[in-house]
Amino acid sequence: MPRPMGRGRIPEKSKNFRGSIKRLFNSLNKWRYLLVISLILAFTSAIMALIAPDKLSELTDTITIGLNPNISEDIVKNIMNDSNISTQDKSQFMEVLNIANDTDNIDVNEVLTKLDQLPKSIKNIIEPKINMAKVKSIAFFLAILYVASAIFNYIQSILMTIIANNFAKKLRTNISTKINKLPLKYFDTHETGDVLSRVTNDVDTIAQNMNQSLASLVTSLTLFIGSIIMMFITNWIMAITAIVASLVGFSLMGLILGKSQKYFIQRQIELGNLNGYIEEIYSGHNVVKAYNGEKQANIEFNDLNKKLYECNRKSQFLSGIMQPIMMFVGNFGYVAVCVVGALLTSNGIISFGIIVAFMIYVRLFTNPLSQIAQSMTSLQSTAAASERVFEFLDEKEMYDESKFTKKLEKDKVKGEIEFKNVKFGYDDTRTIIKNFSVKVKPGEKIAIVGPTGAGKTTMVNLLMKFYEINSGDILIDGVSTKELTRENIHDLFVMVLQDTWVFEGTVRDNLKFNKKDVTDEEIMQACKTVGVDHFIKTLPGVLDAKIGDNDTISGGQKQLLTIARGMVENAPFLILDEATSNVDTRTEELVQKAMDKLTKGRTSFIIAHRLSTIKNADLILVMKDGNIVEQGSHDDLLKKNGFYADLYNSQFDTIND
Repeated sequence: MPRPMGRGRIPEKSKNFRGSIKRLFNSLNKWRYLLVISLILAFTSAIMALIAPDKLSELTDTITIGLNPNISEDIVKNIMNDSNISTQDKSQFMEVLNIANDTDNIDVNEVLTKLDQLPKSIKNIIEPKINMAKVKSIAFFLAILYVASAIFNYIQSILMTIIANNFAKKLRTNISTKINKLPLKYFDTHETGDVLSRVTNDVDTIAQNMNQSLASLVTSLTLFIGSIIMMFITNWIMAITAIVASLVGFSLMGLILGKSQKYFIQRQIELGNLNGYIEEIYSGHNVVKAYNGEKQANIEFNDLNKKLYECNRKSQFLSGIMQPIMMFVGNFGYVAVCVVGALLTSNGIISFGIIVAFMIYVRLFTNPLSQIAQSMTSLQSTAAASERVFEFLDEKEMYDESKFTKKLEKDKVKGEIEFKNVKFGYDDTRTIIKNFSVKVKPGEKIAIVGPTGAGKTTMVNLLMKFYEINSGDILIDGVSTKELTRENIHDLFVMVLQDTWVFEGTVRDNLKFNKKDVTDEEIMQACKTVGVDHFIKTLPGVLDAKIGDNDTISGGQKQLLTIARGMVENAPFLILDEATSNVDTRTEELVQKAMDKLTKGRTSFIIAHRLSTIKNADLILVMKDGNIVEQGSHDDLLKKNGFYADLYNSQFDTIND
């Protein structure tokens, strides 16, 4: 059997990347000024990072020049023309210059020793002097530059966080509002997990990627393009050297990424298979134990585990060498820059400061490439997530009922319902209810029975206006449901369904759900009537006790609580949809007694597969293929020996078999 993907679900790709991103940015119109400011700050911060290497180059050259003896042509000429310096001192100075200029046989230590031995009259003139005023000026400028860049980065991060979180909040609010406007048909045709994923995972993906990737993409693009421009402005030979050296490394990295991608995809698939198998086996653990299937389960688990291990090993190995390759790319670029820079410096084409600047430019050029790739991947997942969210928000809503003026008051409703030639189909190709007509008197207990797919629950959905009928009419006290709002109709009904619903909260909150001005005495009276008061009194805190949809409360207790909720609601109509199908025989008896009390004085519709539970119904409607084929009391229908009698007797035949 196919297994669920579980946590191993592969992220979807956007069907229309450009359109999704465009709509996403249009949705950010409310925060457009903050977004523009944030992106401008990110851009400005990147520009400051590009200015810094040039200033560092200037600072390096200033210090380097200051560390060397001042023996320029002008200084030499001034010394030789200075009458205050003796001929012997000038001769000694020229001897040192000749040694320094002999590039073929130069001895740096000998030159430095000779310079130290020069007389003070010359030594004071050529002694190294660092321009501290200029050094301080450049250092102060760099400090301001780095601090300003950090502040801009910090502010833009705060702004992007504000934008992303507020946008996520807006999306969740819109989705919450949308859910209440969608017809039941949407939820019947879409998995609950898919809807929840759009509300949680997709919205979180949009918020996180906007917060982390948008400004990063702007910064990375600015640094990447700006560093190339600055390198060529500074020195084209060094620029080509740095770019070619980096591209060699990135070509190797791209080759490895191409090889590793298939292992990452396969890893997600195998992870989903393993998770699905674990969930499948442990959810049916008792069956596995009972049939001694542990050995077979272990064999299949080991097989799936081995496949995941192989994919993990290969993908993690390849991803693990990415960081060393990135380091190699950077270091290879540094080495290339240093070698070529040394050659250019020795020939007097560039200064030592330019080499320092290019060391930083190489880092500014290589780092953004991986960040750009990561940001583009994030934008792809953002586009896919936003596409799913917007797709949900664009779903067709139920028609607007704000113009409806008619309203039935709960305490004035008599309780009469009539179906007039009702026809309905979930789509144009299939008609479920073909021609349904029946008139129900106030206070009657109506049972609807029939085989699976006969249209029993569909009738209830039409009565509650969860779906719109294709033709015909449904009247409540003579008023067409087409003229009443859904909210008004829902207010007239109490529903007890097959699937009990108890939410995380106090007993009191569960029993007076969405109903105000209900006293504790009224709640306890309803519980006493149903027969669940003893259970509630055993809970710590009684009505203040915390309960939830977990195994600490039995199915029967949950069902009795939902019936008590119906008693508190106190509406004139009641719908019981397979309310006893999930409980044992003993609990069914308790639930049946509680339902009998709940139906008293109310017009009731009971859907049941266990026909023994509806013997006391005033009218039994037997449905088949969307039509009422028989109707009458239990005894009358048995006497007819028709379809109902066959259904009723078949249950006992099954039990006897």
